[in-house]
Amino acid sequence: MSHSILLPRTMEIGRDACQKLPQILKSLGIKKPLIITDDTMVKLGYVDNIQGILKEAQISADVFSDTVPEPTEMSISAGVSQVKAKDYDGLIALGGGSPIDSAKAISILGRFGGDMRDYKFPRQVDETGLPIIAIPTTAGTGSEVTRFTIITDDLNNEKLLCVGMGFMPIAAIIDFSLTLSVPPRTTADTGIDAMTHAIEAYISPKRNAYSDQQALAALRLIGPNIQMAYRNGKDEAAREAMMLGSTLAGIAFCNSSVALVHGMSRPIGAFFHVPHGLSNAMLLPTITEFGISSAPDRYADCARALGIADTSDTDDQANTNLVRFLKDLNKELHVPTLAEFGVQRADFDKLVNTMCEQAFASGSPNNNPRIPNLEEMIQLYTMLWDDNSTAHA
Repeated sequence: MSHSILLPRTMEIGRDACQKLPQILKSLGIKKPLIITDDTMVKLGYVDNIQGILKEAQISADVFSDTVPEPTEMSISAGVSQVKAKDYDGLIALGGGSPIDSAKAISILGRFGGDMRDYKFPRQVDETGLPIIAIPTTAGTGSEVTRFTIITDDLNNEKLLCVGMGFMPIAAIIDFSLTLSVPPRTTADTGIDAMTHAIEAYISPKRNAYSDQQALAALRLIGPNIQMAYRNGKDEAAREAMMLGSTLAGIAFCNSSVALVHGMSRPIGAFFHVPHGLSNAMLLPTITEFGISSAPDRYADCARALGIADTSDTDDQANTNLVRFLKDLNKELHVPTLAEFGVQRADFDKLVNTMCEQAFASGSPNNNPRIPNLEEMIQLYTMLWDDNSTAHA
């Protein structure tokens, strides 16, 4: 059985990779790009740096900087209008997953119109929008190498998963030096997001020999370095490992799939505005423990790749280590419960059934080794209030 593998046409990886942006634009025939970013990138001077690099090559680039965390149709509408009104021939997506996801949506909506819901999974969006050069500034989402974007439908408070070749950036610039100023909270959330991508890609039934190797390589980089990057953001070796690990994890899940953690995570973000990586972190220990019995060998491989189990350990011992590691990691990285985040229990109880509906509708829970029924999913959601308590086998 063969598998289709999708990647950007070109990737530039390493310190100061951004310096190669003009050559990449030239190779793609892009002469009038629009930079899609957010206000933080402007304030940190990253946008000025990119414009400076382009100016030296006699390239002028306008800026759309109104993207927001957890992007919505409303937040990207001005960007879509700007693309429709002017003759840009490419987009430079600069920032974390949100600006890159925003650029993906703007690329398609700006060229083909419609609403984001028109492109919702299971539709495969293979149209060719404006070409995107993605420059991630966090080590987490892997969006620079994936065919996915997630945009919230403001009216229905639903995170729309959109999938297809049309959302794959044509180029990615992986420059770890852009992550050196990322604060500890974001470092933790994006790092666990990347770890989740790798684990879920590896345990998914949609996995293949190619995605397996990317996932395990990602875990080997993330396992020994996530805590070091969190404790000391200036640790360049840790930052470089996390950045490459994030990209490899993105390649892994793009060519496999995500599973139950992501399926249940999206409604938490939509209804309670919990950052995506943080809601993944809240769920990961419990969902992992829930699924282990259905794929003990796969989860044990993940534990060994993370460096928390030896090859001589049994799968049971490796998996015990894995669950303990994930719970301890959440404590060290100060991952809150939903209650500690500020969510009111009454609001949660009112919405939990809708959250389950949205989670199942995304299709991601069906990629889990163990697929919960409705009652089990409600129980798993409820465990978010109990500081990652033990899931019932």
